[in-house]
Amino acid sequence: MHAITDWLGSLSGPVVYAVVFALVFCEDALFVGFVLPGETSVVLGGVLASQGKVSVWWLALVVVLAAISGDSVGYEVGRHFGPRILTVRPLRKHQERVAKAQDLIRRRGPEAVFLGRFIAFFRAMMPALAGISRMPYRRFLLFNALGGLVWGIGFTLLGYFAGNAYTKVEAQVGRAIAIIIAVVVVGGLVAWRLRRRRRIDAAETDSETSTTGVASRDIQPPKP
Repeated sequence: MHAITDWLGSLSGPVVYAVVFALVFCEDALFVGFVLPGETSVVLGGVLASQGKVSVWWLALVVVLAAISGDSVGYEVGRHFGPRILTVRPLRKHQERVAKAQDLIRRRGPEAVFLGRFIAFFRAMMPALAGISRMPYRRFLLFNALGGLVWGIGFTLLGYFAGNAYTKVEAQVGRAIAIIIAVVVVGGLVAWRLRRRRRIDAAETDSETSTTGVASRDIQPPKP
């Protein structure tokens, strides 16, 4: 992430706006979110705004417009091509998640458009699914705009107020993950040793039981 920030920071202000707009727009319109979630570029844009590279308010406006327009294009793609777009290659590995998104939009309708904005995979899928389900566009646009407004401003300000602290957070998260992995590995080894010990004890118990049974049969008194 630090490398991406450095790259964005080397660009001029208008180009930063254009890159962030393109990433957010394409996430919703063309499923680019499977590669780089839109909020990542928005948060990084907010970090650059905290450094004075771009205006935080212009950036927030760009993000909101990109979110709303990208969703609208995604809606039209779903409406025009129908269910067959769900079989495209990027989605073949995510059929279970696609099914959950379809279930959400069937149960919650327009509310799913708003809620889906805050979940990476659903954010990329929900506009197309709304179009496939033939949701009236005015209803879709209302909830799409509300979600885009809250999400766009929220994540822009998150990056802005976090500033350069994200690098420290990133390092702490990296160490935390390493500790978690170590705990899992050690726990796995302990569990394996315990299971192995139990199997050995069970085998020994069975062996003793069998030996005792044979011995008891051998010492039974003869029948008169």
